[in-house]
Amino acid sequence: MNNAGDRMNYYPIGLNLKGKKVFIIGGGKIAERKISGLLNTGAEITVISPDITDALKKLMNMRKVTWLNKTFSPTDIVQAFLIIAATNIPEINEAVKKACSPQQLLLMVDNPEDSDFILPSVMNQGKLTITVSTSGASPILTKKIKRNLSDQYGPEYKDYVDFLYHCRKWILQEIHDSSLKQKLLTKITEPSFLYSDNRNEEFKQMVDILQSKK
Repeated sequence: MNNAGDRMNYYPIGLNLKGKKVFIIGGGKIAERKISGLLNTGAEITVISPDITDALKKLMNMRKVTWLNKTFSPTDIVQAFLIIAATNIPEINEAVKKACSPQQLLLMVDNPEDSDFILPSVMNQGKLTITVSTSGASPILTKKIKRNLSDQYGPEYKDYVDFLYHCRKWILQEIHDSSLKQKLLTKITEPSFLYSDNRNEEFKQMVDILQSKK
């Protein structure tokens, strides 16, 4: 078996979709799952489908998505930045692909090999985001790895990463000594801060002690 020619080398990135137009073609459960991962990105989400699920209707009523109650036509996606063809009709998904321009990003749920990108499995704990992908080789293995990471990086990381965010922001603004700055940024990632019930006060004490040594 020769796999070398089949290998796809993906370039992992995090997209800023705030204010960007994202179109989902299809209104079923697959579209519902894809949209759930887009809701907190600030994207302008439009669903094109003659029918949508009850969950998507709720999102529409909450004005979190826009619904175009129609079958797909090529002119629908002219203004789109990112497009997901999520119907269960291969001919429609293929028509979406033909309508896309080279500057648009397309995901075809039934044909990832012919898409511009794939979506990794995502685990979130607040600002902490961990993505897992086997580049389509084994979605089952991806799920297993995600479960293992979920056990390793539990809910305690949500508040901890918020703490790191605010501390880093303060350190970069207030500490001008480069060596002290680096030392503080390193110290706050130690396990003692992760499991502390009083990490903010401990951080202040650490800053005072290290500054006094300068």
